[in-house]
Amino acid sequence: MRRWLIGVVLLASPALVGTVHLPAQTSLAEVAERTRGAWLAHDPQALVGQSASIMLQLPGANPSSPLDRAQAVELLRRHWRTAVEHTLTLRRVGEFKSGRGYAELVRCYVVSGTSDERQETIFLWFQRAGASWRLAEVRSAP
Repeated sequence: MRRWLIGVVLLASPALVGTVHLPAQTSLAEVAERTRGAWLAHDPQALVGQSASIMLQLPGANPSSPLDRAQAVELLRRHWRTAVEHTLTLRRVGEFKSGRGYAELVRCYVVSGTSDERQETIFLWFQRAGASWRLAEVRSAP
C-alpha cells in the first residue's frame, strides 16, 4: 500500500507544482511558436526557458553582454509592463548548419495610456543543444 501511495505522489507531483515536462523539441518552428506564445502571454520564464544566459537588445536596455536567467526575466517584465499586445506574427523561421537558428516576429502593440499602435520586428536567435533548441538572443528593431 505504501509503495502504491508513493507512486501516486511521484506521478502527481509535477502537476501539483505546475511543472510540465515536454518531449524533446526537435522542430525549430515549434520552438519559435512556443516562444511567440510566451511573448504574447508576457511570460518571461517561459520565454527564457532553460537558457543559462541570454542576450537582450531591447529599447532602453544595455546590450553589452549576455544576462543570466533572473536578470533577463526582470528586464523582460519591465519591457512588457506598459505594453498591450495587439498581434504578434511569426513571419519567418530559418535554420543554419552550424546548429543555430532564428525566428522573425512582427509585433503590433499599444503603450498603455495611448491609442497609437506601434510596430516592431523581433529577431530571436536559437542555439541547438542536443535534441532541443535554446533561446540565445532577442533583438528588437523598429
